[in-house]
Amino acid sequence: MPDSRDSADVMIVGGGSAGAVLAARLSEASSRTVLLVEAGPAYGLDKIPETVLGAGHVADPQHDWGYTSRGNYQQQKAQRPEQLREGVLANLRSLQLDQVPVVNLRRHPEAGVPFDEQVAAMVAMRDDEGLIGAIGLSNVTTEEYARARAITEVACVQNAYNLADRSDQALLDACTADEVPYVPFFPLGSAFQPGKPVLTAPAVVTTAMRLGVTTAQVALAWLLRQSPSLLLIPGTSSLTHLRENLAAAKLELDPEAMDAIG
Repeated sequence: MPDSRDSADVMIVGGGSAGAVLAARLSEASSRTVLLVEAGPAYGLDKIPETVLGAGHVADPQHDWGYTSRGNYQQQKAQRPEQLREGVLANLRSLQLDQVPVVNLRRHPEAGVPFDEQVAAMVAMRDDEGLIGAIGLSNVTTEEYARARAITEVACVQNAYNLADRSDQALLDACTADEVPYVPFFPLGSAFQPGKPVLTAPAVVTTAMRLGVTTAQVALAWLLRQSPSLLLIPGTSSLTHLRENLAAAKLELDPEAMDAIG
């Protein structure tokens, strides 16, 4: 199958407004192409400087809608169809767009809103109103992914996955088979899972030392080896870390590294 990452020189950027500014600076310095900047109110999207938006460095902005801001960075889950629509309208205003190219529906099942109603609301915003160009899914199960695909085309899936937490392997495999881009969040681990460290895992540390690279580069390179459909969004506020993350795309992990990591 074709590699969905082939069309851009750079394919790993994230981190909302900070990531967008850093991506813009890196693009200006190297003439590279930024494929994806993930953003939304939870990431400070409304604080992206106008100069960044106007320069066109934020390409194919992808938004998660599962939150509404209530000041002081407190968030409430937005799951009902009318809340999803309000969120998209806020995105359009902040990005100064007539249509958001890709919108991720971030699923929070504990909210008690039927999944099919959410998907129907997204389809209506795409087909009836033209507010969004494509529909992505986030935090969904394999069964929900299949249900959504039976209703509409799915542009991408964003779920938790990294070398220490491979519980979403079945959905990654399904996306690979369907040639649907899979975007793992927490690619470098999560403070929510202290028992599943990524950057301090012995095999990762040993491999990084042997190859003369950072542990983050090893973890990201390992992810890119898992599927040609996989795209990365490691957020950072450091230009140095952003450059290192981008360099991971060219890091070739040898058989010894792959065997050690498993």
